[in-house]
Order: sequence, then structure tokens, then C-alpha cells
Amino acid sequence: MAADPVDVLIIGAGASGAAVAWSLVDTRMKVVCLEQGNWMKPAEYPSAGREWETRQDYSISPNRRGLPVDYPVNDTNSPISVANFNAVGGATILYAGHFPRFHPGDFSIKTLDGVADDWPIDYATLEPYYAENDRMMGISGLAGDPAYPPKNPLMPPVPLGKAGERLAGGFNSLGWHWWPSDSAVATEQYDGRDKCINLGSCTTGCAQGAKASTDITYWPHAVRAGVEVRTGCRVREIRVNDKGMASGVVYYDADGVEQMQEAEIVVMACNGVGTPRILLNSSSNLFPDGLANSSGMVGKNMMFHPYASVQGVFDEPLDGYKGPGNCIWSQEFYETDRSRGFLRGYTMEITRGRGPIATAMTGIHSGRVPWGEDHHRAYRDLFNRITGMVMICEDLPELHNTVTLDPDLVDSNGIPAPKIDYQLSENSRKMLDHALAKGEEVLRAAGAKDIITEAPISVGGWHLMGTARMGVDRANSVVNEWGRCHDVKNLFIVDGSIFVTSAGVNPTSTIQALALYIADSIKKRLANLFD
Repeated sequence: MAADPVDVLIIGAGASGAAVAWSLVDTRMKVVCLEQGNWMKPAEYPSAGREWETRQDYSISPNRRGLPVDYPVNDTNSPISVANFNAVGGATILYAGHFPRFHPGDFSIKTLDGVADDWPIDYATLEPYYAENDRMMGISGLAGDPAYPPKNPLMPPVPLGKAGERLAGGFNSLGWHWWPSDSAVATEQYDGRDKCINLGSCTTGCAQGAKASTDITYWPHAVRAGVEVRTGCRVREIRVNDKGMASGVVYYDADGVEQMQEAEIVVMACNGVGTPRILLNSSSNLFPDGLANSSGMVGKNMMFHPYASVQGVFDEPLDGYKGPGNCIWSQEFYETDRSRGFLRGYTMEITRGRGPIATAMTGIHSGRVPWGEDHHRAYRDLFNRITGMVMICEDLPELHNTVTLDPDLVDSNGIPAPKIDYQLSENSRKMLDHALAKGEEVLRAAGAKDIITEAPISVGGWHLMGTARMGVDRANSVVNEWGRCHDVKNLFIVDGSIFVTSAGVNPTSTIQALALYIADSIKKRLANLFD
């Protein structure tokens, strides 16, 4: 069944889809967004009840959740498992809310360090869109971070708490950089949202509405302005006409019925796994290797951000799990220092503690909490006494790290599932080892009596980047410098798949700034958009 054609069709209602939809509203075009998930009900979030640690329906892993709105991911050939969430709001429903920007140098690491490629745009290009996105999302933080050009958060920073103060003391004793984190958590009432009340379960959905997921930031404004969001709609493929232009999409509605939606402009906002999956599944006589894939770059250069974790056990009680985890960060080891034996660097992001069940599982799996008569004493020695950090390492693009279509695995509508083939590079391994050693130094300086480490975090595939990269040379990129596909002039990509490099920071702020920049580029070129 075919619906009436629309002007702009957006696939995906997460971080980037929401931003581009909101921005395009003022064109007065008919904008429709298809989302395979549903609108969220915050009253049903795990954080609204006592069982928040046991709810698998809010797991970061689509394979563990296995909900009807999810699609399976074959990531058995990767040391890091994919994390995502399918809903209006996408992965912002479950993210922790760390909200750093790229550094200016992150856009030109080929020039700086002779590795990977430079972006075709720079920090100055995105700076006004970073600021606009901060305003729409509502970002807290503290101005003056010496690691960045000037920027002005809209709300005071998340309080350091006992954990943040303890680790800040460790950084101070070593003479290392630290700063209150930029955070997508409201510390004051903002745009109809109430402030954080320290529920401490940010990564299972914020029932308070203090965390800036796009279902409560961008989407209410966009919907009131006329954008239509259709939920329960899983896109199978993008169709093209005989002129090589995207004509619309084929999707399955919530009842599993095949539908056709025609559009003048198609915008992909499906993340670094979902976007190449749809493009590769949209093969045709004109595009036998997948849509927009004349370069062969669709699905190549997958970047994850390998994470290291260093947690310390302290003698005195700290915050436990209460409060947002993103209180402070350090970028002491962010830039390349070749004497370390690797290129590029990482951000140290301070976490708080773990919930009661997570504490018990940590203790049991590490042998620190035995079964038997000493069980309760050992547990008391861990609960509310663990805090530490994760180190987010810059992942360099490599052609052999790929997203392809699995030959056997399919979703509930019979669409081929994505298959991940990813290897941890020698550069990343050395960076992880360095991060573990430096993290332990901080914790020991802060007074930790015991250290728990993991690298890479095996479930840490939160950041999905690089699989439809941006560039001016169509021979080795998928989209141009303002997000339009080289091969299909009315097809745009706005999610993390267009990243050229990953930087050593969480990507959401940059993903959304790019989406706003691409939307603005579309608006400025409406008269000759397809030339």
C-alpha cells in the first residue's frame, strides 16, 4: 500500500533524526519520520520501581532484549558487542548523558598525526550547531575547561558528590587535568523538564525526565510544529527510480503489513549499524552492491570506541549508585604522545558506584564475595564503596572492521540482520593498557585499597560510527561535506555512520551538531538541492 508522497522522509527517531526533523520544520515541507520502536512511557521505566537492576527489556543489548521492535545483530566475531535501543529517542533513552564535544584537532588527525583522514569540515563549522544543540538538549557543565575553546553550558554542573571529590583529589595529587563534565542532565528546571533527583539509574531510562533524551527535548517541539512520527515502522529498503534518485522506502508497519512511502528527500538516521544495513539491503540494477555504495565504503571502517574500566574499592562509604555517573572527566591523555607507543588518546570519565545487585555480581564474579558465612561481611565491604572510571579510547578507522548482511540471521519481518566483523587494533590494545595503568594511578592516589579492571568492556559497543563516511572524494566516501550521498542526490545521512574519525569522546553531541548542520545546508540549498 502506498501513502501520499511527502517532502522529507526521515528513517529513525533517535538523536540525529529528532534534530534534523526539528530543524527542517521551518521550511514548511511535509516531514514524516518512520521509527521501528515506540513512544516511551517514563512511568514504566525500571527507575520508577525497585526492580530496576533486573529488567532485561531495558538492556543495552538488542540480542538480550529480543523485543518485537528490535533486530538481532550477529556480533560473535567481535570482542565488543553492539548496544542500541529502538524507540522514539533511540539510544538517548539509555545513554548516561556524557555530552562532550570533539576537540578542534579531532577533525584533522591526518594533518596532526599522519593517521586516518581529515574531515572535510572543522570545529568552527560545527561550533554554532554545537551551541544550538546544547540549548535544545539542555546541557549542564562549567565554563572554562582548558581542554576546549570557550563554551557556555546553560546550567550548573552535576554535583561532584563524594565519589567525584575523592577522585578529583587523586587527580590533584598527580597534577593531572580534570573538569566537571558537560552533561545532558538538567540540574535546574529546564524547558518543561524537572531537575535531577539522583535516582542513579540513568542508563535504564530517566523516569524523572531530567536526562535529555530526544523524546522529551526535540520531538515535542517538532511534533507541535507539524512533523509526523509513525512508530512501529521497520524500513526494509530504499527504492530508486530510473534516474538514480531515491523515490521512497518500503517498510513494515506495526501489524507486519508491507507499506510504501514515497518522498522527495530521504534522510537516514539509523546509527552506524542500522544505516549500512538498510543501504546494503537496498540493492538494485543501478546499485548492485547496495545503495550509495559505488565507493565500496558502505559498511566499512566500523568504529566502536573501545572502553577500559578501572574501579576502586574504598574504606569509607561513597555515593553508591545514587546520582548521575557523569560528574567529572579528565583529558590528561587525550592528545598524541608518541613516547607512549600509540597514536591519539582517551578521556577518563568518572563513574559513581553500582547498585545492590551489580555490587553482588561484581563481588561474586571477581571472587571478592564468597558464598558461605563470610558472604554478608564481604558484601558490606563492597556496597557503596566502589567507584572509579571508564576510559573511552579513540578508535581509528580500519577497512576490515565491517557491517555486512548476515546470510542466515533475519529479523521478525525477514530482513537480513547486520553482521559485525571487528578486530581490536594493536594501537587500541596499547591505548587500553595505558589507560588501565593511569586509571589505577588515579585510584591509588585517591585512596583505593583494591582495584577491579576490564579492557575492553565486552558489552561496551555503545558508539557506532564510520560506516558511511563523509568526504569530498567520492572514491573513498559515501556522503559529501554536507551529508548528501555522492551517488544519490536526494539521499542524506545524518547519524554516526558519517564520522571520518571517532575522537576520544562520546559522539552524541557531535552527531546532533552534524544533523543540525546538514539540515541547515539543505535549507540553504533548497533552490538547487539536487544539482
